Amino acid sequence: MGPGPLSARVAALCDDVGPRVGPAAQTQVLGVRRRLDEPLRVAIAGRLKAGKSTLVNALIGRRVAPTEVGECTRIVTQFRYGTADRVDVIRRDGTRASLPLDESGMIPQRLGVPRHDISYVDVTLTSDHLRELTVVDTPGLSSTNTSVSAGARRFLFNEAPIDDDIDDDSVGAISGAEAIIYVFTQSVRDDDLQALEAFRSISARLASNPINSLGLFNKVDKLVAGVADPWPVAGPLAADQTKVLRRVVSDVVPVVGLLAETTEAGRLTAADCEALRVLAQLPETERLVLMASVDLFTSRECKVPREQRERLLRLLDLYGIGFAMAQLAARPQLASGDLVRMLFQASGFPRLRHTLDQAFRWRTDAIKAGWALSSLEKIASHTERPNDRELLRDAIERVLQQPDYHRLRLLEVAQLVSTGSVELPEPMEQELTRLALSHDPQWILNLPTAGTEQLVKAALDAATRWRVYAVAGASPSQSRVALVAHRGFYLLSQRVRGTA
Repeated sequence: MGPGPLSARVAALCDDVGPRVGPAAQTQVLGVRRRLDEPLRVAIAGRLKAGKSTLVNALIGRRVAPTEVGECTRIVTQFRYGTADRVDVIRRDGTRASLPLDESGMIPQRLGVPRHDISYVDVTLTSDHLRELTVVDTPGLSSTNTSVSAGARRFLFNEAPIDDDIDDDSVGAISGAEAIIYVFTQSVRDDDLQALEAFRSISARLASNPINSLGLFNKVDKLVAGVADPWPVAGPLAADQTKVLRRVVSDVVPVVGLLAETTEAGRLTAADCEALRVLAQLPETERLVLMASVDLFTSRECKVPREQRERLLRLLDLYGIGFAMAQLAARPQLASGDLVRMLFQASGFPRLRHTLDQAFRWRTDAIKAGWALSSLEKIASHTERPNDRELLRDAIERVLQQPDYHRLRLLEVAQLVSTGSVELPEPMEQELTRLALSHDPQWILNLPTAGTEQLVKAALDAATRWRVYAVAGASPSQSRVALVAHRGFYLLSQRVRGTA
């Protein structure tokens, strides 16, 4: 999948202008052009032991990131698509040390380079999941090991001057992220909020706001005891967290990260499914006792060997095992593939995939285009050749005059409103956010079943409403936002009519 329509136009601008400017500007323009072709870059942040690496593995579709705390969980690691599996340790001086994956297909725990010499780890994999997604795993925050914590903070937040603990490359590994996923468990604490705010401050200009930040409420199976269904509790809790975090993330998605990793990375074997089938056929009272606690599950006499039960616990924990047994008890003939699909659904991960594939990808086109145009503007302002400056600025202006580019202005004003920089009545804030974040007129206008004429009328009514607000009673900053929304709804009405 190539760049979206807005990014494609900026890429064409780079192709057109690049050969016509001086050598220094040309190198920079080509750098911007290359970045437009790269996949959506998502940074994963959160505390130590929040389950970040487990979720990274689920996103990649392979178990490659070590989930136990070790040397490589303290270093920024980038996962991207490549034609061969390889691990490159990037030193501060820019040189690379290449390593193979270990015998279990994971990043080796020992990287063979002193930690203070490492800038970041670059992992290329043949996983199809990475064709359209580059994942950046960051060190855990608030580690009890203060040196790790300080290093992570310097890397993520640039709190200290760049010194021998951290360098430009490290900050660069994260600063290009177009989306941020912040992982937490149980409830958000004050320092989580501070961490997320600080983390966002170094990400890409338009990504550093709630529009492209997502909260991931992990390990929701731990909200309830044993095999009980956590979702009746997790849903309302996630909704509460979304309200608490509404100025820093666009949504909070509850997940059971371990189930997501096991199913997405294809870790459940035929022997595992057979063991679950045997457990499901035990008498109900025996199943109840077995599932009462982790200790009972592993130590009690049972047809399934203890080693196999311990493996099931590592793969699924009690909630996943209980869920699988319930499905197999109800449908003894259930195929293994169907069971894995049901466990994947039970992990809550499909909702995260949908958010990344739909919402973030759509927004990323505008975010990348905005980033590229501001980068080109910066190149123009720093170039020593007046002709280059004129050429670049004329090209940028031509692109910005096209109606489609109003989406960039919408994203920018939605950012001001979503972060609370400009206050709007809540219904208007929600309406503006929908307009900025979606391409779907029925969703934007909150009319899921409306036809063309009704949608055109609703869009024009909204345009009028925002225009009235802009000229009657709004402050100057609210008025500027309202005029951008007014034009956005007018263009939406034209698009709906034109599509029809």
